[in-house]
Amino acid sequence: MKAPAGRAAILAGSCSEATRGQVQTAIKAGIPAFKLDPFELAAHKIRASDIIAWAMKQDAGKPLLIYSSDDPAHVGKVQEKLGREQAGHIVEAALAATAIGLAANNFTRLLVAGGETSGAVVNELGITALEIGPEIDPGVPWTRAIQHDGDGHDIVLALKSGNFGTPDFFVKAWSKLS
Repeated sequence: MKAPAGRAAILAGSCSEATRGQVQTAIKAGIPAFKLDPFELAAHKIRASDIIAWAMKQDAGKPLLIYSSDDPAHVGKVQEKLGREQAGHIVEAALAATAIGLAANNFTRLLVAGGETSGAVVNELGITALEIGPEIDPGVPWTRAIQHDGDGHDIVLALKSGNFGTPDFFVKAWSKLS
């Protein structure tokens, strides 16, 4: 799939074992990473604008990673304190708002991990139809947004459920684009 020129980002909201492994593999491979803390998001100590500012300082020639993925014990503590639904909503809203800001700043290649996170990002971007492209791993293709409710950014997305993909998914996905 021919992807539009622009920058690349990974937005990972899933806390599944597969996604946590993909996050660790990406970090070990040298992908710059920003870990979201749900408590800081809830307290408004960190906002989407802060995340976007960090992203803009990163090397434009490499993908970057913004993630909330964490081990089950920490996720349980967050859900206990903030409430299960509220904790998820806080993270999804932050990642969706970040996606809007990234798209407005020439990020045209987004890989999104987590079913709810993917839905939040697609909804926030106003995408109403996708063209299916090359498969990265079984069941997870690149897609191109072909209809928008929003400003019509030309963007490609890989939307994956948390448990899909091999450990090197975040690293190898970019090689499927031209």
